[in-house]
Amino acid sequence: MPGTNLTRDEARERARILSVDSYDVRLDLRSAVLPIADGQGAGRFDSRTVLRFRCSEPGADSFADLLAPSVSRVVLNGVELDPAVVFDGARVALPGLAESNELVVEAACAYSRTGEGLHRFTDPVDGETYLYTQYEPADARRVFATFEQPDLKAPFSFTVVAPTHWTVFSNSPAGGDPVPVESGLSWSFAPTPRISSYITAVVAGPYHVARDHYSRVLEDGRRLEIPLGALCRASLASYFDSDEIFTVTKQGLDFFHEEFDYPYPFGKYDQAFVPEYNIGAMENPGLVTFREEYVFRSKVTEAAYEGRANVILHEMAHMWFGDLVTMQWWDDLWLKESFADFMGAFSQVAATKYGAGWITFANRRKAWAYRQDQLPTTHPITADIRDLEDAKLNFDGITYAKGASVLKQLVAYVGRDAFFEGARRYFKRHAYGNTTLTDLLAVLAETSGRGADAMAQWSSAWLQTAGVNALTPQLVTDAEGAITSFAVLQDAAASHPTLRPHRIAVGLYDHDEEGRLVRTHKVELDVAAAPRTEVPELVGVARPALVLVNDEDLTYCKIRFDEPSLTALRAGLGDLADPLARALAWSALWNLTRDGLMPARDYLGLVLGFAGRESDIGVLQSLHQQAKAALDLYVAPEHRAAWAAKLAEGALTELRAAAPGSDHQLAWARFLTQTATSETDLQLVSGLLAGTARIDGLAVDQELRWSLLHALASGGAATGAELEAELQRDDTASGKRQLTECQAALPEPQAKADTWRLVVDSDELPNALVEARISGFQQADQRELLEPYADRYFEVLEKVWAERSIEIAMRIVSGLFPRLVTTEETLTRTDEWLTTHEDAAPALRRLVLECRDDLARALHAQSTDTTN
Repeated sequence: MPGTNLTRDEARERARILSVDSYDVRLDLRSAVLPIADGQGAGRFDSRTVLRFRCSEPGADSFADLLAPSVSRVVLNGVELDPAVVFDGARVALPGLAESNELVVEAACAYSRTGEGLHRFTDPVDGETYLYTQYEPADARRVFATFEQPDLKAPFSFTVVAPTHWTVFSNSPAGGDPVPVESGLSWSFAPTPRISSYITAVVAGPYHVARDHYSRVLEDGRRLEIPLGALCRASLASYFDSDEIFTVTKQGLDFFHEEFDYPYPFGKYDQAFVPEYNIGAMENPGLVTFREEYVFRSKVTEAAYEGRANVILHEMAHMWFGDLVTMQWWDDLWLKESFADFMGAFSQVAATKYGAGWITFANRRKAWAYRQDQLPTTHPITADIRDLEDAKLNFDGITYAKGASVLKQLVAYVGRDAFFEGARRYFKRHAYGNTTLTDLLAVLAETSGRGADAMAQWSSAWLQTAGVNALTPQLVTDAEGAITSFAVLQDAAASHPTLRPHRIAVGLYDHDEEGRLVRTHKVELDVAAAPRTEVPELVGVARPALVLVNDEDLTYCKIRFDEPSLTALRAGLGDLADPLARALAWSALWNLTRDGLMPARDYLGLVLGFAGRESDIGVLQSLHQQAKAALDLYVAPEHRAAWAAKLAEGALTELRAAAPGSDHQLAWARFLTQTATSETDLQLVSGLLAGTARIDGLAVDQELRWSLLHALASGGAATGAELEAELQRDDTASGKRQLTECQAALPEPQAKADTWRLVVDSDELPNALVEARISGFQQADQRELLEPYADRYFEVLEKVWAERSIEIAMRIVSGLFPRLVTTEETLTRTDEWLTTHEDAAPALRRLVLECRDDLARALHAQSTDTTN
């Protein structure tokens, strides 16, 4: 029988003959507080599933999915089956099905330390144990027997036995008070509506819980009542700003009810902030889970609160896009993720105090999309997902950020009202069902008035082809400086040559009396799917200082500049008054740098010249990240040390100039910790940590202390003993992660050897500490220490992929690629591995190909930086 990697063909065949009536799942989690037996990893728990389903072809064979160390009992339609015969470690064979069937499976399942399935975490502060589930795309089978595919929906009823002092949560409300049993309580939950297995959830432990309530009168006069809950570990309760979380939650519920005209369908709305979480959040209906880093222990900037609000709203949008209506198979993952990403920003700007959402989207989310869309592994938004490994890798910048960008373009194309009316019809027509792209296009064709053919053409251009277009203005002026010809040129990479229709705005910017660059003219137009589109509306207008195509960020494209516009930005980017226009200019300049069209030192010069004038804190923090990446990867090696010193000097200058206690001051302090490498810089960092040096208004709280220590550790100015001493101040889960990252960053051969042993040669570390070790391992000023690991990396790839869970394997493959050994030799070694491992798992090859492309891009950018 095939193994764990369910294919699309297998799923289609199973869905063709099976339909599911119900699940009854019982989990006994009392073992979570007991010592773990030798050889049992994170421990075991008992799982019992009763699965009732029908088969349209009686006598046919099929299978259920289950990843478990052992199965003690399998009963199909009252007949006991031998687990040793029907269970292979990943699947339960189901021979000779009847028209109506009942399957009972009893198993010993494994707690997880990788964040997949039922994750187990013990808090170092108080010794309490916490559990939560994370399934997408296919890890419910680690917890109970299931048909692990999104189109076999069913109602789920959960019963959970847990220690007496715990509280247990699931998708639905508890059906009553928990019932006492030996050494615990038994919690029973009401059946869910028909949902997919990957969005079922259980959260259990002595969580701190805040409560609130949402109420709304619907259009038909009924009152909708939604109990609200917010959870975190008890040791984080003092930092938990649940009131702010509830405020955003209620604003989101107001917005989505007004726009979607479909009442929230899942009863209660709990939000659990959980430890060692692999992703940002997960849209489990009625029980959304978030990474607990969104509970801020120290001062953060407004951008962090804005980011958290965006995630809250993104997950809420999923209650309709993804949970109520679900894609049939992972090919149409975008039907939920692109919509949620778009609706997160849209609702944030429309309904909350975080009005800069589209600026953040343009500067951060689209940067993710542009990078992903230029990789050799890019794919259409509607992807070809052959199996679960493909699905796991497609939670990427295409499915999320490019898809959201294209939806923003779609709103400009069909109109806001038509778009939301299409969404309303989509929910009502397909509630509790599964859909494909065709279903969405059908309702949009109805509501937009553009017809099925137009929507099909739009879909073909935007959803079913890969690659990003570049738009460049071309101007001709007369002797007096008036424009005599204006065109928008469109091009595409040879590998993905599709030219697309774009709805854009072209903005012309000139200096006003106060020296600000302000927009003097704007024209909205449709760019044809052709190399050249004329813009006669701008003929006769005086030549401006700056031409910004895709002003207001209506479409998804790379913005290019004509030479006079680029000259104007070099001289006065900080003069751009409009924050969105400024963010778009920064984004375009970063793309020029990544593409090797602008020397990296020129980009860093712009950051040094103008980042200090950036008012949007999210954009500023993005500039810091990009400047660090440019220094580490794109600056020619012979210039790297000098520019590192310039960045550190610039960071210190802006730190001292920033308003005391401001977000900008904190951002520049953190940037200083990333750029400080000289002895003088590290002495200042050490003084800030010790309190002997002070910056007026800068609070050196615990998170900033760890950032300062990281700089000292990677610079060789802190010892292992000093790092361990800091843990005594902060003996928490966060403190342990920070310590682990600092230890891996030490410029010592033993530190690198320890990290390699703990991450690659052993699977004892939990996911959060694996992530911390990998993060600290590669430091830009330690390239010689990393060189011996380049060959070792390629030697272990297949072993890692075969033996580790896909989540951990992905982190190792991407995180330990020798990206800082930026040489032609590393590129050649990568090509050799790809050539000699053509039969390696496609998902593994994809990850290596993407790392290879980043390396080649870095070498090209360094060549540009050297030449210029």
